[in-house]
This record gives sequence, structure tokens and C-alpha cells, in this order.
Amino acid sequence: MERGEPRSPTVLERWSLKVRGQVQGVGYRAACNRRARELGLSGWVRNCPDGSVAIEAEGPINQLNELRLWCERGPSGAQVLGVTSSLLSPCRDDWFEVRH
Repeated sequence: MERGEPRSPTVLERWSLKVRGQVQGVGYRAACNRRARELGLSGWVRNCPDGSVAIEAEGPINQLNELRLWCERGPSGAQVLGVTSSLLSPCRDDWFEVRH
């Protein structure tokens, strides 16, 4: 990049992730919240009635990939059977939170 050239803006994506397995009652939401914040992502995480955990996360693709890799392992005590994802329209949230 030449000096004085404008930097290209970071491309943001928003992903919906659904985590299946033994992922409730093991601190998954709190740990996911910490990891997403460490990665500088915005969005939310919540438990679903079917026993899964739903996540919407927004940020640069590399950080979203890191979060997905973390979701596939989860915190100690979790037994993740699978993670599915889909692409959403960005919302430009400024925070990541646990929803109840």
C-alpha cells in the first residue's frame, strides 16, 4: 500500500450459528460471550427450547471463523455434536450479550 492511500474498509459479515449437543447447563453462553468479546465481535448468544444454543455474531470473517472453531469445541463440560451456520445481513451492533 502506498503512503497516503486510503485503507479499504474491513468487510463485516453477520453469521447465525446453531450449536447442538450437551451445550446447556455447562456455561456455554457465558464462555461464548467471553470469546466473542475477545475477538471483538458483536451480537448475542441464547439457549433455545430444543436444547441447542443460538448465536448471531458480526465482525470480520477471520474472527467469525475463530468463533465458529471455538463453538465446535465449546467450554469444558460441553459435548458439541454439530454447528450449523448461515449468513445474515449485518446489523452494526456495538456489543455482544447473553440473551435469556
